[in-house]
Amino acid sequence: MLELEQYAQDIQGIRKSILSAGEALHVDQIREQIQDLEQEMNQPDFWNDLERSTKVNQKVGSLKNRLNHYEKLLSTADDIEVMMELAREENDEDMVHEAGESIAHLKEQADALELETLMRGNYDDSNAILSLHAGAGGTEAQDWTQMLYRMYTRYCERMGFTVKLLDLLDGDEAGIKSVTFEVDGDHCYGYLRGEKGVHRLVRISPFDSNARRHTSFSSLDVAPILEDEDDDIEIDMKDVRVDTYHSSGAGGQNVNKTSSAVRMTHFPTGIVVSCQTERDQVQNRATCIKMLKAKLLELREREKEQQMADIKGEMKKIEWGSQIRSYVFQPYTMVKDHRTGFEVGNIDDVMNGNLEGFVTSYLKMQ
Repeated sequence: MLELEQYAQDIQGIRKSILSAGEALHVDQIREQIQDLEQEMNQPDFWNDLERSTKVNQKVGSLKNRLNHYEKLLSTADDIEVMMELAREENDEDMVHEAGESIAHLKEQADALELETLMRGNYDDSNAILSLHAGAGGTEAQDWTQMLYRMYTRYCERMGFTVKLLDLLDGDEAGIKSVTFEVDGDHCYGYLRGEKGVHRLVRISPFDSNARRHTSFSSLDVAPILEDEDDDIEIDMKDVRVDTYHSSGAGGQNVNKTSSAVRMTHFPTGIVVSCQTERDQVQNRATCIKMLKAKLLELREREKEQQMADIKGEMKKIEWGSQIRSYVFQPYTMVKDHRTGFEVGNIDDVMNGNLEGFVTSYLKMQ
């Protein structure tokens, strides 16, 4: 069967890709890390420190998931080869068709594993804090910001990430003025760091009675969250102004009745963070400190990038007015990333969180 000959070549290529990805991910080191952490977990006093034990347990789970994913792909490749041998011996067309479908599915998983090897940044394994802010465009921009918030939450759901809303400011008539949310999962910051920048929307405005075409802007900021043991960001609370106020929104018992919401202003940098999702002021304060550290870390990394750009003779700033991506609804349907030139025609897929193409093209560009 000619199909089996082609499938045999395909499965060899996929196997090489998986093994190459395993070398890039240093699976041998992952096995050693798991053994070391499991030895630590077996110590009698390990569970005395609940915070440390929880983090170690989560780290072991993450490493095991990564290792199991790699080993499962190799095992699936072995199973497909066995299926192909049976199909050849029994001359079973249905089994040949099933093998082809399995190879296509395995190819997608191998590509996803290969994408993980592109996570070379210092903080790509970290969780992330995302902040969306409406810009020029008034109500239209606030509606656009809400659309982006929906797009990124859908993308996080597709990737298996957990999203936690930290702060939200509703728009005057529709949409939202700003929203801050935390994303937890494997390689969160690595996948989302390329989304940082200004996003531009062109469409016939539903808020214009004359049905004119409007251009709106919304900015997205992405910052990594450091683990405590890796946290080298120190904050002098003398440089921070802490304001408390009543939470806004749907409310509930003890939410709008007390000054539980917290806003922090860092004077040296001008960074402002706020949180009002928790009922307790202490919890909101702790979240604000975590957000502030993430913002300061992101600012430090941006300064390093600017210094490297000076050395190279280029300045690539991510700032207001320099959009990284345009979403054009009229006069034609198109989404274009201006950094990579990547385009898609089906804008509905993108707005439903299908950002794999943009994320992949950005990571390969690094």
